Formats: sequence, structure tokens, C-alpha cells
Amino acid sequence: MEKGRDKEFVEKLIRLNRVAKVVKGGRRFSFSALMVVGDQKGRVGYGFGKANDVSEAIRKSVEKAKRNLVTVPLKKTTIPHEITGKFKSASVLLKPAAPGTGVIAGGPVRAVMEACGIHDILSKSLGSKNTMNILKAVFEGFDNVLNAKEIASNRGKTLEEMWG
Repeated sequence: MEKGRDKEFVEKLIRLNRVAKVVKGGRRFSFSALMVVGDQKGRVGYGFGKANDVSEAIRKSVEKAKRNLVTVPLKKTTIPHEITGKFKSASVLLKPAAPGTGVIAGGPVRAVMEACGIHDILSKSLGSKNTMNILKAVFEGFDNVLNAKEIASNRGKTLEEMWG
């Protein structure tokens, strides 16, 4: 990998878990890491890696996260409209907020927003407390964000006519 490329991404560790496997000689420990990477300009991804040591698990999860990057359309420092992302029993409500509000989000949602470059947002995590499912619900919501340029072109208007 190039050294200049690594610097453009912000890496955030969401969850590090020690897992034990019971074998004849005792317990074997391994680690799983859940990471979010983003360029703070609207691109963000998550990855889950497992290995026998912490640093290897983190490295694997960062690699997977960089392969799964999605682009989120931003409207200045927030999202263009309200979104509800659902994955299994976890649902996450994301609302755009006025400049200066800050990131009002808990745990995994906050990490995703900071890595993505969203500075003003209101969020509420409903249903499941499972970290992985909450994260997948956020990314499911990001898939449903409507891009303003696409909507404007579909309606046959310019972006200025739409936003006013």
C-alpha cells in the first residue's frame, strides 16, 4: 500500500472482543475487531476482522472496511433529509440538524458520523442493542439517501431551483 493513501482515512475502533475456544489443553483466545474507516468527505465503510492477536484483527478489519466504502451525499455538514435504516431488529433514525448542533448519537452511530465527516446530526437507535446490527442499519439507511442532483435532473430542474 502507498503511504500517502493511508493518511486520507480516519480509522475508528468500535468494538474489540476477546473470544475463547475451549480445547483439550485449556482455553484458546482470539480477537475480533469491528472498525469504521472514512475520509471525512462523505466516504465511509466498516469491516469486521478476526485473528489470534489484536493488531492483526484490527489490520484485517481496516482492510475489509476500505473494500466496503460507500459514498454518502452531504448537504454542507449534515445529511439532505431524514432517514430510517433498518437491519433485522435494529433500526436507526437519522435527522439532519442545524449547523452548530453537533453529532448527537450514541456508540457505533457516532463513530460512523465522525468518520464520514457529518458534523451536525440527530440520531436515535431503536430496537436491538447489537453493535453489528446497529452499524448495518446505519449503512442500510445511507443506501436510501436521495442525491439532490439526481432528483433535480429527474424533475427537469436545476439544483438552484430545488434548494431555493
